Amino acid sequence: MAVVQWIEGKGRYTLPTETKYNGTMKDGMFHGKGTLYFPNRSKYEGIWDCGISKEGKYTFADGLEFKDKKWHYCDGYDRRFYTEICSGLKPAGISQLTNLDPPRTIPQGCYDCGDGFYNPNTRVVIDYKLRFLRNADDDEHEWILHTCRKGWDEITGYKPKQ
Repeated sequence: MAVVQWIEGKGRYTLPTETKYNGTMKDGMFHGKGTLYFPNRSKYEGIWDCGISKEGKYTFADGLEFKDKKWHYCDGYDRRFYTEICSGLKPAGISQLTNLDPPRTIPQGCYDCGDGFYNPNTRVVIDYKLRFLRNADDDEHEWILHTCRKGWDEITGYKPKQ
C-alpha cells in the first residue's frame, strides 16, 4: 500500500514560479496564517482554509496596499502614480509613464501587463526575466490590448466622431 505524504504544519514552500509561501499547511494546502511572496517583490498576507484565502491583504512591491473598497489610487480624480504621491511630481515637460521610473523597456510587438510582457501573436505572458507565466484567455487578451502599455509608438491622428 502506497503512503501519501503531505506537507503539514508551519514551514516554507517555493512554487515553480519562484513564488514563496511562508505559513502553515494542512493536507498539502495553505491553511491558517500565511504569506505569499511574489518574484516581483509584492506579497499577499492571508488567512487560508484548505487552500482558499478567506481574508487577506495584498501589498505591491512599492509598499502600496490594495484596498478593495475606497480605492483612491490612480482613479478618475487623481491620476498620479504611487511613487508620485510619495515623492512628488516631476517638473513640467517630464512625464512619468509608469509607477516604475524609468519604465521597463517593452520588447517590440509586446505589452507590459503588470507582471510581465504579453505577446499578442502567441498569447503568452512571460515574466520580466523572460520566463513563461501563463497563456492569456480571451478576456485577458482583450483587456491587455485595450489597457496596457505597448512596446511601440504609433500615430493615431484625429478621428472625427461618426
